[in-house]
Amino acid sequence: MKQETLEPEMLSYAPCRYGASRVLFRGPRKRLDQPYLAFLGGTETYGKFIEKPFPALVEKAMRQTCVNFGCVNGGIDAFVNDTTVMDICYNAELTVVQVMGANFLSNRFFTVHPRRNDRFLQASTVLKAIYHDIDFAEFSFTRHMLGALHNKSIERFETVVIELREAWMARMHSLLDQVGENAVLFWFSEAEPSNVPWSDLPHQLQVDPLFITKDMIDRLRPLVKDVIIAQPSRDALTRGTNGMIYPISQKGAAHEMLGVDCHKEAAAALIPKIRDQLYTAE
Repeated sequence: MKQETLEPEMLSYAPCRYGASRVLFRGPRKRLDQPYLAFLGGTETYGKFIEKPFPALVEKAMRQTCVNFGCVNGGIDAFVNDTTVMDICYNAELTVVQVMGANFLSNRFFTVHPRRNDRFLQASTVLKAIYHDIDFAEFSFTRHMLGALHNKSIERFETVVIELREAWMARMHSLLDQVGENAVLFWFSEAEPSNVPWSDLPHQLQVDPLFITKDMIDRLRPLVKDVIIAQPSRDALTRGTNGMIYPISQKGAAHEMLGVDCHKEAAAALIPKIRDQLYTAE
């Protein structure tokens, strides 16, 4: 008997679209003719394998519509050129923008899929010249490709990191400009924002959001109302996949994600800050 026939019923994400956007977001689809909060982000915001991710927990606690624009393996590129999503966020009472990794965007060195930003499409002639000893046809995912570049030459890889960070800052300025003044940045990660050199971090290429430093976040503070940090406690992290819903074949992927208790702590960090912003706005 095949393994997949033994797997439990999957979690329903009720995928939906908004307007002319080509991205399928987590549903159910929300009404936009009444006050709402918007949440932009990657896999964590989407809540893969999580029945009630932090946007849903915020919605329940605040009794206010929360539109989940999380995108699995999504980065800034999944949103910044999507006029439908940008317009909806602009009209929100508040938009929570998750800090996403610099590996999930196109840049001078390589391009990624416009919606599935973890997918590597092609290397530029510049990157091919820097890494003339790499066959880029071997790669389908950006993190795999970046790992190979790192292993080939740490010195050359530093040039790639610098480019990704510069591209990320430029793209974040564009995104926040479109979202408007009612935005907060949301850092949701096992690691805290830090200026420790990426090369000194353990498991350098597994840290999320990848290549983002505290200084980079601080440079964006003038563009947002607040920066909210949610670093899960050790207790939440040790509970691992407890309460998560996933097929057996996705067990490994689930173990790499922030779990149910981490989402509860994220919501607890967001709710008072959001209330403060909405109260101040009144």
